[in-house]
Amino acid sequence: MAELHISGELIASENDRVLAAHKSDYEALGAHLARRNIDVDAVTDKVADFFVAVPSWGVGTGGTRFARFPGSGEPRGIFDKLDDCAVIQQLTRTTPNVSLHIPWDKADPKHLKAHADAHGLGFDAMNSNTFSDAPDQAHSYKYGSLSHVNAATRAQAIEHNIECIEIGRAIGSKALTVWIGDGSNFPGQSNFAKSFERYLGSMAEIYKALPDDWRIFSEHKMYEPAFYSTVVQDWGTNYLIAQTLGPKAYCLVDLGHHAPNTNIEMIVSRLIQFKKLGGFHFNDSKYGDDDLDAGSIDPYRLFLVFNELVDAEDRGVDGFHPAHMIDQSHNVTDPIESLISSANEIRRAYAQALLVDRKALNGYQDENDALMASETLKRAYRTDVEPILAEARRRSAGAIDPIATYRKSGYRQSIGKKRPASVAGGGGII
Repeated sequence: MAELHISGELIASENDRVLAAHKSDYEALGAHLARRNIDVDAVTDKVADFFVAVPSWGVGTGGTRFARFPGSGEPRGIFDKLDDCAVIQQLTRTTPNVSLHIPWDKADPKHLKAHADAHGLGFDAMNSNTFSDAPDQAHSYKYGSLSHVNAATRAQAIEHNIECIEIGRAIGSKALTVWIGDGSNFPGQSNFAKSFERYLGSMAEIYKALPDDWRIFSEHKMYEPAFYSTVVQDWGTNYLIAQTLGPKAYCLVDLGHHAPNTNIEMIVSRLIQFKKLGGFHFNDSKYGDDDLDAGSIDPYRLFLVFNELVDAEDRGVDGFHPAHMIDQSHNVTDPIESLISSANEIRRAYAQALLVDRKALNGYQDENDALMASETLKRAYRTDVEPILAEARRRSAGAIDPIATYRKSGYRQSIGKKRPASVAGGGGII
């Protein structure tokens, strides 16, 4: 039996309070979908089986380049983070796995696994950190890590990634995500070709250390922290990396790591087509890599991404099993509430994509009927699937209204009394 931080009786009583209205909404939606030859229970079952990992760092208050304003009950370390992640899973039944970031979350693997097991949690992909310096490390990453001109610095970064693999093996992870901040801020500062050669050489050493049943995800980002050039700047470079390294190498798509107005759903389609889509970091953005809550700015784009995923699922694309993870920063909200909301929005996009009439869509595409093809997508997107999401949670012993139940529980106030107040510091994301 998993250790619970929210009373099961509270969840049950809150569900009972809204159950009659929920049942009415679910039945009405079921009748509406039946007229479209869609079985609401079949969709609900699929939604209930869709999960997204939460990032350990996401339960802390993030920051900007200018300041960080910590909230009440900040996690003091990885075990507090796991407690907070367990609350999200208990209420949503959507987030059974946690993605760790080393060295921030470094601890005895036996203790990590025992604590996660006690809370009914598992571990998703490991994340290395060579974009900032850790205390006491011999070589700085100020001018790069895996692509650094200094061989000793590259070796240090390689060793760190291999350490992440070893920790992951001990706790049950099956993947390593590698994102680097390597790049340049001035024309002429770096030799593009040599930097990329050094990066590929370093990644090849990490790849050799992968267990047979592991995958490695390379993550591209257009800019930041380097602003003139970035070593792994776009999906084309990312694809070259995955192709060069081998069959266990895949591309990870962060929704905030592209230029404004980039057609991300088409990138997703291309990577699916050539069997190199490894997974996602879900968030949203208005101007750049804002790391806003998923679906908070452009929920239609999120839906269009899932439209490609469901299409691949329906076609039975060989080896198609992308990893799904949230990656966002919370500056002005309760991080637990934001992660609950994002998990819900990600499932919403999946549910909406399941409602697309694919036979009709394929027909309109073959007939070059642009308007009706677009309307077919919009019809699915416009459908209010909230009753499906709530029913999926209810059937899994989660909360029909998870944020309301979370607030009713007083969890934030409770941990605010137990955990020492965090001191406001400089900028930077946790």
